[in-house]
Amino acid sequence: MYNLLTRRFGARPKLTCFLSTSTRPPPTTSTPPSPGLFQNPIVEHLWSTRHASSPSHEAYSEAVPRPPSLSSSSVLYPFSSDPVLRETYKSPWGEVRLGKVLEDLDAAAGNVAYSHCVKGGAWPTPLLVTAGVDSIQLLDGSRADVERDMVLTGAVQWVGSSSLSLTMSCRSEGSVKPWLTAKFTFVARDAETGRATKIVELLPETEEEKEQFEVGRLAAERKKEVRKASKVQSAYTLEMEKMAHDMLAKAAPLSKMPALAPPNLLLMSRTELHNAFVAQPQQRNMANRIFGGFLMRRAFELAFATAYSFGGVRPKFVEVDDISFLEPVDVGDLLVFHARVLYTLPDGGELRLDGDNPLAIIEVEAWVQDPVAVTSEVSNRLYFTFSLPGKKSCREVVPENLAEAKRAAQRMLADLEQVGAKKI
Repeated sequence: MYNLLTRRFGARPKLTCFLSTSTRPPPTTSTPPSPGLFQNPIVEHLWSTRHASSPSHEAYSEAVPRPPSLSSSSVLYPFSSDPVLRETYKSPWGEVRLGKVLEDLDAAAGNVAYSHCVKGGAWPTPLLVTAGVDSIQLLDGSRADVERDMVLTGAVQWVGSSSLSLTMSCRSEGSVKPWLTAKFTFVARDAETGRATKIVELLPETEEEKEQFEVGRLAAERKKEVRKASKVQSAYTLEMEKMAHDMLAKAAPLSKMPALAPPNLLLMSRTELHNAFVAQPQQRNMANRIFGGFLMRRAFELAFATAYSFGGVRPKFVEVDDISFLEPVDVGDLLVFHARVLYTLPDGGELRLDGDNPLAIIEVEAWVQDPVAVTSEVSNRLYFTFSLPGKKSCREVVPENLAEAKRAAQRMLADLEQVGAKKI
């Protein structure tokens, strides 16, 4: 691939500013190659930077609270001057390939979290785990032009006793407003015991940093309340049960009298797409487990294909919510991805995320299967929202059983709550 591109575009120019084309020495038996060697140039650069900043045992004697500015990160994508990098990130439609950006977001977020904890004086260095991605949103339906340079930035937003949240954004060079924003949550674990461990406090200085800290604190409290409410019978669960039964009642003709069912209804099971693969060592991260950004990219690409085959038009990504990292994925694991349209809003519904364009909410589950032990468990669960531009409506997806109905109702309520929070 590299040789073909080099012959086509000529010698590969040096990447400028924050990123430069690395010289990759051939691996030897005494010095195994770093995991970043097999990633795209941006991820390789980020991981190399993190590895180079690893402190010595005597580096710090105590943890020192630090402001967000000291761990903030910025990476330049010199698309205008590096044709190979530009081709790496180019989608079939000449835009930035979003799946690749998801990989970079995860790697860059890890760098920011690591920088805050380690450079703040935490020793021993905690094991930082991506607990989840609260949201990744495209603003105003825009998408970066692959012909223009792009900047990826990140900063810590809030820090608790053993967890932290941070914000990421992407903007095109020359633009003030970002075209994409993201929010990540990390938890700190003791590298030996696996138990929660205290991390460096955050010291917001500017008014904006203090406001962001408060936003992060309130979001963390809300998560705790939701987890607590899910364990008891509440008005929320009663509403979810009612919505689920209403959806099943609407879907009943499709299974009992399909010839007489409304033509605009479609069973959820008819929208499913799947793929499977064995996790390879080239996709491991710095902890020697499968890179979370790689899993996000594979999930996004399957979700995009699911929305495409359902809607009949090229879907437009709007946002991804509530990415859960439930179990780690190891090299050699058999991964099976399942995607389906969880529910649709033919007229945009109350969400109105892209005007009156129909919306399709896609659920992707990643399962780790062990054919030898005959076991399987969910490692990741992701929810993507796509709009269907140019369509006046779309078919309404309905569940076939109670489990599907509850899952759809739960997601509907979460989406509506999120829209309400944005309005507030």
